[in-house]
Amino acid sequence: MITGKDIYEVFSALVPLYAAMTLAYASVRWWNVFTPEQCAGVNRFVAIVAIPFLSFKLIAFNNPYDMNLELILADTLQKIVVLLALFLWKTISRNGSLEWTITLNSLSTLPNTLVMGIPLLRAMYGEFSSSLMVQIVVFQGVIWNTLLLLMFEYRAAKLFINDNFPGTAGSIASFEAEPDVVSFAGGDSLHAEAEIDSSGKLHVMVRRSSASSLMCFGKIHGLGSATSLTPRASNLTGVEIYSLGSSMEQGSLTPRVSSFNQTDLPLQFSKETRVGSNAIQLHMSVWNSSASSYNRSSSVTDLPGIAFDSLEDINKKESASFNDYESKDGTGFGQKDDENKQQLPPASVMTKLILTMVWRKLIRNPNTYSSVIGIVWSLISFRWHINMPLIIKGSITILSDTGLGMSMFSLGLFMALQPEIIACGKCLALVSLAVRFLVGPAVMAGTSAAIGIRGVLLQVAIVQAALPQAIVSFVFAKEYNVHPQILSTSVTIGMVAALPVTILYYVLLGALNLS
Repeated sequence: MITGKDIYEVFSALVPLYAAMTLAYASVRWWNVFTPEQCAGVNRFVAIVAIPFLSFKLIAFNNPYDMNLELILADTLQKIVVLLALFLWKTISRNGSLEWTITLNSLSTLPNTLVMGIPLLRAMYGEFSSSLMVQIVVFQGVIWNTLLLLMFEYRAAKLFINDNFPGTAGSIASFEAEPDVVSFAGGDSLHAEAEIDSSGKLHVMVRRSSASSLMCFGKIHGLGSATSLTPRASNLTGVEIYSLGSSMEQGSLTPRVSSFNQTDLPLQFSKETRVGSNAIQLHMSVWNSSASSYNRSSSVTDLPGIAFDSLEDINKKESASFNDYESKDGTGFGQKDDENKQQLPPASVMTKLILTMVWRKLIRNPNTYSSVIGIVWSLISFRWHINMPLIIKGSITILSDTGLGMSMFSLGLFMALQPEIIACGKCLALVSLAVRFLVGPAVMAGTSAAIGIRGVLLQVAIVQAALPQAIVSFVFAKEYNVHPQILSTSVTIGMVAALPVTILYYVLLGALNLS
């Protein structure tokens, strides 16, 4: 039976967290103590120093050999069930889209377990629950946040490819990015350089542009070219096509533009769209495959069917991640896009590309290293009973102790910097909160009951699923421009609503005495 003392202990654990958040909010919104630049510095300290040390401390001093496999399985099943349901909805519904699949998955399955879950559950159910929350944190960080990043990168790469290679993406045989390219989220600052081999396949290299532009520029030229020729270029939706000599031709030649139609090209261009009513001329030198046969026709042929995107079209595509769910009244879901009609490179090429981008982002994240090192140390420490030296332990403790308070302070700064508390409209705000606080816990209750979890462990699983929105989901949504207003509202309102909601779950589940 839940007593008044139990409720007081929960409040005693939560109110200090909200005090830090409220102080930060007031410092920016009412007192103007911090500028946006200073807030960015605080947030960077939290992301680079405080959270990694907090994660390391929690993981390193938690026994990995005493894991609760039932809870881990229930949490995993919850996320799999939600993800499968969303992909099924995306496939069969005319309103389904990858953007909404990502957003709804984030809302329903990614709670703020590290910052809010551990102190809250410890106050509610005792010390054993904090160990359970650390286990959830590890799996969420290693598996589910990485999976979320995979979906974001897939979407960003697909947009980049469709913007730069409309109708020709299926001819891409290889797609690589230079080491300094860590994500397709900044597509405006990237450009593609491509080569066409003798079989008509494209080999693409993505580089960073020297100047940011909405139109990405690259070069397409023949493989194995040995002679230096003066290129003649034309713009093909941001990818420049240059005509270069063939290695089979001896000597230096200045090619004349060949007369050809679309079937002369090894690439298959789309015939669905055009810019305005004017056909665009493509200037290219075409060589036959024979050793010395060179077509010297000097006329320029108009290509009436090639798909070219205007600058306005690209702007529309890039802003569609938020506009696609706005109806005339600002509350409706958008229509399903023509995802199935968009041509993409082979699956093996896309898989390698996306995994490379995700790997590059992970190895640049300090929290990745802190989590991995924490797991390794905990495995060694609890296996052979090795204690960490007091000097190192004390240094880590001092830095990690700042993590919890500074994380809440950073959340308060984030809330204060938002131009609107409810940025996505009241209807979508209610939907996001319902998904966060009702759908997620309901699915968790179902998966937990299905594998036989009962009693206090079932209560822990349900309350954990009802925690406020993980801020990392908003960070990704903002970086990749996928419904950031919805995630912003969910984080902001969710932090305020979480206090009464979680206490209500705690009281109701205690009264039901699930067993």
